[in-house]
Amino acid sequence: MNHPQPNNPLHGLSLEKILTRLVERYGWDGLYAEISVNCFHNDPSIKSSLKFLRKTQWARDKVEALYINTFT
Repeated sequence: MNHPQPNNPLHGLSLEKILTRLVERYGWDGLYAEISVNCFHNDPSIKSSLKFLRKTQWARDKVEALYINTFT
């Protein structure tokens, strides 16, 4: 059931890749300034942030929206 998604700018990108690019661009402090989520402020890491974002849809939506606004 894999359907091409030509209009989806996130197609083919994993959440880890999205988060890594955002951290490279903004740094953890800048990312926290854009999206006030504690996992970006208190002892941040890719692993702990991914764990939180996979469980918390509203935060994941904000991260994906920031990625789209930043890189497209």
